[in-house]
Amino acid sequence: MRQKSKRTKGIEQEHPFDGMSKINLHAAGVDIGAAEIVVCVATNETTQLVRGFGNYTVDLNAIAEWLTEHKIKTVAMESTGVYWIPLFEVLEKHGFECLLISSRSLRRVAGRKSDVTDAQWIQTLHNYGLLESSFRPQADLIALRTLLRHRQSLIDHRSPHILHMQKALLQMNIQLSQAVTDVTGVTGQAIIRAILAGVRDPQMLASLREHGCKKSEEEIGKALTGTWRDEHLFVLKQAVALYDFYTQQILECDDEIERMFAETRQNWKGGELQPLSARKRGSHSKNKHHETEKIRGHLKRVSGVDISLVDGMGVSLAQTVILECGTDMSKFPTEKHFCAWLGVAPKHEVSGNKVLKNTTLKTKNRAGQAFRMAAQSVKQAECAFGVMYRRLRARLGPAQATVATAHAIARVVYRMLKYKVEYDPLSVNEYQKQYEEQQIKYMKKRAAKLGYQLVAVPA
Repeated sequence: MRQKSKRTKGIEQEHPFDGMSKINLHAAGVDIGAAEIVVCVATNETTQLVRGFGNYTVDLNAIAEWLTEHKIKTVAMESTGVYWIPLFEVLEKHGFECLLISSRSLRRVAGRKSDVTDAQWIQTLHNYGLLESSFRPQADLIALRTLLRHRQSLIDHRSPHILHMQKALLQMNIQLSQAVTDVTGVTGQAIIRAILAGVRDPQMLASLREHGCKKSEEEIGKALTGTWRDEHLFVLKQAVALYDFYTQQILECDDEIERMFAETRQNWKGGELQPLSARKRGSHSKNKHHETEKIRGHLKRVSGVDISLVDGMGVSLAQTVILECGTDMSKFPTEKHFCAWLGVAPKHEVSGNKVLKNTTLKTKNRAGQAFRMAAQSVKQAECAFGVMYRRLRARLGPAQATVATAHAIARVVYRMLKYKVEYDPLSVNEYQKQYEEQQIKYMKKRAAKLGYQLVAVPA
């Protein structure tokens, strides 16, 4: 009788895929590293062939040729940093169906981990149809999405230099942040640049205020009396220079985004900008990042509808949603799937008919963050979403009210993009009426369950 080796002695060999049928017969698995790419294909029912490649462009093309030789049609790869992007694009260009898999779907038993076993594991799971691809918008929107994310990173890099300006002013006891709402506004920038030009008279600096500024010249003058130390003025000068540099980069990025928008889907809807409806302007729809009606027109041409009209959205958030989610909602069977992917729907964990957990998943979904920002912007607005937010905030608190309102806005946007219908806002009175009818229906059902019957009181 054959004896078991020391490593497997006393351990029964497990075959977790016994009884399962293979769905993707021509499938490959790829493990991507910084210096090496390991590819695994199945030559027959029981044999896997593994080969390592480099990460140069010639190696990526060699991978495509090698997969073609083995008649591979679909390839699964783990999303590892940004290393997967060149290979994904090359294989997609060669006609392979590529699946991008999150690491959460590839969890294994701890131990015995290597690049070869990882590639084999990915190929095996994909062979049996046990992997689900991560969402990726249409290919013609990927370039625009890259530029939009780069623009956001520029804004993030510019923000610390605004804080440096404020810190330098405070160290000189210049209370500019109390005199004006925003130091990067027209009044704030005029005063800061005058200080760098050598102006020290508080009243002369205060005279630079815009007419719309809430504080008077006298109040601003009191805030602009400081010590004017040289080291802090030097820090202020460099912070302003860095702020100007990033602002110029953002403007150039805006021009490039607009140019690429004009080149995207030129034949869509005849290639012309669609007529735009008048957009309601209010305190919740302000945008300080060069919002333009031209970008709004491009968004409507690309998507077929104008989602910037949705209360709380605006052009900036609409741009983020369309470039992150795409315009093809067929990848999400229902609005529930869409909201779950965004991270604005609760994830029920049920065991024994008992809900153990009912919270939203922690996610860095940029589109989900955009809907949360839209919910925040309507909390004081006189619209159906604003009334809903305030009602839920009184009962659940601001955090849950924000997620619930974001959920409601996301459902509206999903229907607009899927069915290509324009936004038809619900008035506050109509919303209140619907809410009252819903509550009456709920109370009747509750009373009937307890053996009672609700009777309306005559007016």
